[in-house]
Amino acid sequence: MQVTYTGIHHDLPPKVQAKVDAKFAKLTKLLDGNGEHKAHVILSQQKRTYRAEVTVQYYDHQFVGLGTNEDLFKAMSAALEKLDAQAVKQRTKWRSTHRREAKPSLVPKDPPAPVSRVPRVYKAPPKKKPLTLDEAMRLIGDSTHIVYRATETERITVLVRRADGHFDLIES
Repeated sequence: MQVTYTGIHHDLPPKVQAKVDAKFAKLTKLLDGNGEHKAHVILSQQKRTYRAEVTVQYYDHQFVGLGTNEDLFKAMSAALEKLDAQAVKQRTKWRSTHRREAKPSLVPKDPPAPVSRVPRVYKAPPKKKPLTLDEAMRLIGDSTHIVYRATETERITVLVRRADGHFDLIES
């Protein structure tokens, strides 16, 4: 992560700089781990209190952490802890959302079978007049099958749509 400091004109002590760099490394791992993000640190001092403001741009989000304390390292640590919390929250949101919709199947799914062990019998509404095969193919629409009385034979006939888009004809 590229870190730029503005504000106080003196350098951080080496021990403090090493600790801050370790915290930025942890933040880099939380974000993406590739180290391409930039952090902008603004340090200011009023009387005996240090104020640290750390800003990180993460895709279309801007994380800002503020920390104030009499010790410079504690102020930086407080700001970085707030950034960590924001990064964890954003990553959790990103992981929990469904990023892709399920692919629609070619054959419409039937509703789930009832849990009871006794099979149910459903009565189909009677057709008013016998149909030809061409009329049945037009009436099938998006459903998987159609049951009708054939005009030629006056028998009950079932037209079933297969998974590959073709049809099977079952005559009784």
